[in-house]
Amino acid sequence: MISNCKVGAIVFFVSDLARSVDFYRDTLGLPVQVVDGHDGPFAVGDVGDLSLVFIPRPARAGESPVVVFSLDGGIDDHAEALAAKGVEIVVPVSESPDGGLSLDFLDPDGNVLSLHQPEGASRRR
Repeated sequence: MISNCKVGAIVFFVSDLARSVDFYRDTLGLPVQVVDGHDGPFAVGDVGDLSLVFIPRPARAGESPVVVFSLDGGIDDHAEALAAKGVEIVVPVSESPDGGLSLDFLDPDGNVLSLHQPEGASRRR
């Protein structure tokens, strides 16, 4: 079902955005920038084709990081297919901080996985 996509991002929920930016940028040397999203600031760092996304939000152990699969479109079709297979959807299709759409669901062990499509992409195939 999602075999034609790639892991495009890993999302970290962080308690202190500035501290995380300092660590990943200054300590690890990754190019990290703070972005103003519709829900407030978040940060993005690039590691090759993979983005590390840092969202200030309290999280319990095991809720972060979240692996995000990048889609070209069709997120509503994927949501319906996951639900039909009995997958637990924890956040239905909704606007993501960058203006695209995302959907969060659980694997059998309760790990959060996410699908994301860019702003303007078709919700249906």
